[in-house]
Amino acid sequence: MTTVEPLRITHIGGPTTLIEVGGWRLLTDPTFDAPGRRYAFGWGTSSRKVTGPAIPAADLGPIDAVLLSHDHHGDNLDDTGRALLTGVDTVLTTVSGARRLGGDTHGLRAGQSTRLAGSGRPTIEVTATPCRHGPPLSGPIVGDVIGFALRWSGQHHGALWITGDTVLTRRVRDVATRIPIGTVLLHLGGVRFPITGPLRYSMTARRAVQLCAALRPHTAIPVHYEGWQHFQEPREVIERAFTAAPPSVRDSIRWLSPGETATVTA
Repeated sequence: MTTVEPLRITHIGGPTTLIEVGGWRLLTDPTFDAPGRRYAFGWGTSSRKVTGPAIPAADLGPIDAVLLSHDHHGDNLDDTGRALLTGVDTVLTTVSGARRLGGDTHGLRAGQSTRLAGSGRPTIEVTATPCRHGPPLSGPIVGDVIGFALRWSGQHHGALWITGDTVLTRRVRDVATRIPIGTVLLHLGGVRFPITGPLRYSMTARRAVQLCAALRPHTAIPVHYEGWQHFQEPREVIERAFTAAPPSVRDSIRWLSPGETATVTA
C-alpha cells in the first residue's frame, strides 16, 4: 500500500513558501530582505518592498532545494534570498537564470523534468511549467520565468503546482490538460506599473478564477499578492472574485496569512 505523505505549506510572504513533505524541505522564490528598499525591475519599472518576511531566513532551518521561478526580479529573489542559495545543494530555475547564478544551479525549460531523490524520502519529479510574465511579445523585456509541478508517489488529489509569475495564457491553462493538479499555489497580485499603464505582469483574481475552473484543484492557495507596491490586487479583491465564483472554485481556496502553516491533503 502506498503511503500518503502529509504536505505542509508555510506562507512566508510574497511568493515565498516553505513546502515540507516526506522529509523534504523545499523553498520557493526566496525573498527575505527587510522592507523599505526600492528595487529596479528594468525598462523604467521599479517597486518598493513594504512588508518583511514573516520568518527570517536565519530561522528557516536546513533547505533541501530551492524552486526559483526567476532570478532577475527582486520580488522573487532578493539579496538575502540570493545569499541563502549558497547554502542549498539544489537550486532549480530557468536556463538563463542558471547561467547567471552559476555553480550547481540546474536550469529547466518549460516541459523539462528532473528528480529530487534522497535516502528514506519519496522521489519527487519536478516538471517546469510555462509562464508569460507580461503581455504578448513581452518575453524579451521581462525575461524567462517558469513554474513547477511536483509529483510523488501517494498523491491522492494530484500534483502540487507553483504557477510562477504569469498572466493567464493558453499554455498556462493547458497545464490542466496535461497534469492532474491537486494543490496550486497561485501567484497573483495583478501587477501593473505606472510607466506601462494598464498592462498586467501577473495574474488577476478574475483570471485565477478562470484557471481554477479549468484545473478543478482540491486546494488553491493565493500567494504573491502582498508586501510590494506594485501588487495591485490585495487579498480583499481576490476574496471578492472567488466569493462570486462557482462553488467548486470558491470552496477550493485556502488562505494562508504570512507566517501561517497548513497541512494539505496532497
